Amino acid sequence: MLDLRLIREDPNRVAAAIATLNTTAPIDEIVALDERHRAILTQVEALKAERNEGSKIVSRTKDPAERETLIANLRGLGDDIAQLDEESKELDARLQDLLLQVPNLPMPGVPVGPDESANVVVAEHGRKRDFPFPPRPHWELAKALGIVDFERGVKVSGSRFYVLRGDGARLQRALIAWMLDLHTRQHGYSEVYPPYLVLEQTLVGTGNLPKFGDNLFRDAHEDKWLIPTAEVPVTNLYRDEILDEAVLPVYHVAYTACFRREQISAGRDVRGIKRGYQFDKVEMVKFVHPDASTDEHRRLLDEAENVLRHLELPYRVVQLCTGDLGFAAANKLDLETWAPGSAEWLEVSSCGNFLDFQARRANIRFRPAAGGRSRFVHTLNGSGLALPRTMISIIEHYQREDGTFEVPAVLRPYLGGQEVIGCQPAIGPAVRRTD
Repeated sequence: MLDLRLIREDPNRVAAAIATLNTTAPIDEIVALDERHRAILTQVEALKAERNEGSKIVSRTKDPAERETLIANLRGLGDDIAQLDEESKELDARLQDLLLQVPNLPMPGVPVGPDESANVVVAEHGRKRDFPFPPRPHWELAKALGIVDFERGVKVSGSRFYVLRGDGARLQRALIAWMLDLHTRQHGYSEVYPPYLVLEQTLVGTGNLPKFGDNLFRDAHEDKWLIPTAEVPVTNLYRDEILDEAVLPVYHVAYTACFRREQISAGRDVRGIKRGYQFDKVEMVKFVHPDASTDEHRRLLDEAENVLRHLELPYRVVQLCTGDLGFAAANKLDLETWAPGSAEWLEVSSCGNFLDFQARRANIRFRPAAGGRSRFVHTLNGSGLALPRTMISIIEHYQREDGTFEVPAVLRPYLGGQEVIGCQPAIGPAVRRTD
C-alpha cells in the first residue's frame, strides 16, 4: 500500500508512475474521498469543541429553562457528531479499499516499457553446453526414463498435473533439501515451514488480494486460500507486530508447494512440467531496515545466483521493465536458466524489493533503537529456487546420448552418491477387471 500522503501531495506524479506500469488506479477518486474525509474530520473537531464549550456554559448556568435549552442544543450537536462520525467511517473504509487497488511505484532506474519485451538482460553467466548429439526436451527424456508419469497425473487431477516417480521424486526432494541447507548454513536464513492454507487478510498483506483473486484457489466453505507462494504466509508471520530494530534484518527460508490458477499459453508451455497449477518452491523472505533494502536486494539476488553456480547451470540476469514489474514490487530481477532441449530460457527465480508496500498492508513495523515513532520495515523475497523448472534445466543440461542424465555433483550426497539417473522399472497399464 502506498502512503496516502504521497498521493495527496503529488497525485499527478503518482498517476504518471502508475501509467508506466501499463495499468490504472483510482487516484482521482482517492484524492476526492481524502479531501471529503478530512473536511468531515475538521467539521467533527469543530463541533466537539463547540460541544465542550457548551458543556462548560451549562455547568455555569443557574436558570432551569436556559439550562434545558442549552442541553437540547448539546444533544443536537451530539447527533450531528454521531452522523458525521458514521460518514467518516464509511469514507475511510472506502478509501482503504481504493488504496488496496493502487500498485507499488517503480524505483528510479527501472527501465520503462510496456511488457516483457522491454526487459533488459544485464548479465549472462556460464556456458551453454555443446552437445555432440541433438539434445532432447525433458518431456521426452523424463517419460522414457519413467521418472515423470504424465498420463496418471492427468487421470488423478486433470490437465496440468503429473506424477514424479522413483528417481524423479528423489531428485526433486534432494534439490529441496540441498537448497534449504545452502540458505540456512551459508546464507544465514532461518528455516520455517508455514501453512499452505491462509486467511484472506494474509493474501491482502502481500498484495495478492483483492487484485489477483481469480488466480488463486479458495476453499468454498471457509475463509481459507491455498498459497501461490511461501512469500504469503512467511511475510505475514509478523503482521500487526512491532519488531525491535536490533533484530533486523530477519531472514527466513521456506519450502512449500504453490498453487496458482495460471493461464496456460499455447504451444510448448503445455508440454512437460514447465507450467502447472501445483509446483514446489524454496522461497527466501527478508525483513530489513529501510536504509538497507537496496543492498539487501543485491545480496538476495546473489544468494539465488549461488544456487545456480553450485548446480553449474548457465543462467542470465534479467532486469524487469515497468510493464512487467507486477503489482507489489518496486524493483525486480529475474534469473533464467538455459534449457537446451526445449531451446529456451526458463525463469527459476524472481527477486523483488517491495520497499514498505507490503509492510503497510500487513502493518509490520520496527521500533528504532534511538527512540521515536515506529517505522515500517522493508520486505524482499526471491525464489531460491523454483521447481520444477530447475529440474527441467538439470535434466536437459546434463543429458547423455543414451537418454540418461548426470546428477549435479552438489546433489549426489543427497542421493546416496548416485551419479546418473537412468531408466526406472516400468509400470504397465492397470489390469482391467472383468468380474
